Amino acid sequence: MRPRKIMSMIGGVLLAAGALLGAGPAASAAQPAEPPAEFGTDWHDPVTATPPVAVPHTRSCQVTLAQAQFSDFTPYKGSYAPPKGCGDRWGKVVLRLDGKVKGRQYDRLGYLHVGGVEVLRTSTPEPSPDGIAWNVEKDVTRYSDTFRSAQPVEMLIGNVVDETYTGVIDVKVTLTFYAAEGRTKSAATPDKVLPLDGTALTTPRNSERIVAEVYATGSGGGCEEFWYLAVPDPAPYSCKAAAGPNREVRIKVDGQLAGIASPFPNVWTGGWSNPFLWYVVPAPHAFDVRPIEYDLTPYAALLNDGRAHRVEVSVAGVPEGQSGWSTPVNVLVWQDRGSEVVTGALTRHEESAPTDSTTYTPGAELRLDAKAGHRLTTAGYLHTSHGRVTTTVARSVAADTVHRWTEGENTDALKGSWTDDSAVTTDGRGPAVTARVHRTYTMDGTITIGADDRLRTVITLGDRADTTTLRGGRTASWSRLDDTYRGDASWTMNVPRDQRHATGTSAERYRLYGSDGCYDRSLGTVQGTLTEDLRRC
Repeated sequence: MRPRKIMSMIGGVLLAAGALLGAGPAASAAQPAEPPAEFGTDWHDPVTATPPVAVPHTRSCQVTLAQAQFSDFTPYKGSYAPPKGCGDRWGKVVLRLDGKVKGRQYDRLGYLHVGGVEVLRTSTPEPSPDGIAWNVEKDVTRYSDTFRSAQPVEMLIGNVVDETYTGVIDVKVTLTFYAAEGRTKSAATPDKVLPLDGTALTTPRNSERIVAEVYATGSGGGCEEFWYLAVPDPAPYSCKAAAGPNREVRIKVDGQLAGIASPFPNVWTGGWSNPFLWYVVPAPHAFDVRPIEYDLTPYAALLNDGRAHRVEVSVAGVPEGQSGWSTPVNVLVWQDRGSEVVTGALTRHEESAPTDSTTYTPGAELRLDAKAGHRLTTAGYLHTSHGRVTTTVARSVAADTVHRWTEGENTDALKGSWTDDSAVTTDGRGPAVTARVHRTYTMDGTITIGADDRLRTVITLGDRADTTTLRGGRTASWSRLDDTYRGDASWTMNVPRDQRHATGTSAERYRLYGSDGCYDRSLGTVQGTLTEDLRRC
């Protein structure tokens, strides 16, 4: 963790791409392999416990979106044409990235745009000298509106290749379209997907639901990549911010706060000063930068006037004048096909005063306690062709972290928890429907550097979510997610690569269960060897 050491390991990277790493072959359990005593020159290809995208058994058509080798910061530019033979309404659309790299290279971040819409934001694994291959899978059905017409394509995974860093990143990205036929119906998707170019947004005048998604990520190579470690003055630490580690991603409409969110504490594959933690099993969402979603439907009446409106995203807590976050925005719009113009009003905007506190305690072990919290409720109604519909959006976020370190940062530890609770209630004809989501992100890690320059990192990361849909006050559906990563790795610093004597274990368990069934998979590794692949559902 030790940011100045982390930054030297991770290097400068370009921001700007998200996805699910392919879950591999469907086996109930993998035969464990005998691990070596320490890391060698090769290890198992990257894999995560996340589930593969479920697809229908219908006719499919595949289109190549991009095929490129990235060795610098030159974007790939190409074109996309819709598939032939699968219609223009699909049951599912799946994006797949296949990548390979060998030699020496840092983790790199990248993006993929189709018609200006960000459809993928991802990072890369760090390679072995002998080379690795990996794949990323993502359900991109929600972008069907974009895929129905020819579009320009742009992709970039910013990279540096020289005498030391030799890894050229070779990728191919495809879209597979599954036809809506037989019992497979056309997926319910937004009618329009609008990339936000700058801050000006003009929506169709008959919009009845509007959702903004923001791919928010702290920049690679700088302190905002490790925002959760920042400290204010007078605490002595290598990353400084007046707000300490407290961050909040906010969206405004015409200057008024319209949405708040807790950022996910992403850890890339060189993070926490220890790439040996992540060679095989990455941290949650390292290959799937999940966008933050904001329901802006209470503002639909305002946005439906046919004029351009100002939509801005910012990250509270970032030091003034300091860059470090990338926040591309897509706006998803559902239209009322029975109306040319939908009118209404914003009726409620209630915001609590944000709380933001840090307490620094000096001593042999330095300590920073930080807390933050914020609440926002908005509501509005629309006169639609199917009656008056009121939408109420309530969201609350909170953060609680304890950062402990010693002078020189040879011991550096963080224990943190971030919560993001939302409830969206739609009330019109029929019973009211409420969608509730309670998200919790956790991080508990410690780096120690001994007198012999032996660095050890022990870390646990968690991504949890409880989701419930109520109809007329009764539970209609529910799910519970628990994605937990654990790792412990050590290596010797300031020596040639072949003298690091690196060792490490890592594990991930992904559990998702609810009214639609269950998925439960566990992975375990020792010194880069996959020793466990167990499925319980």
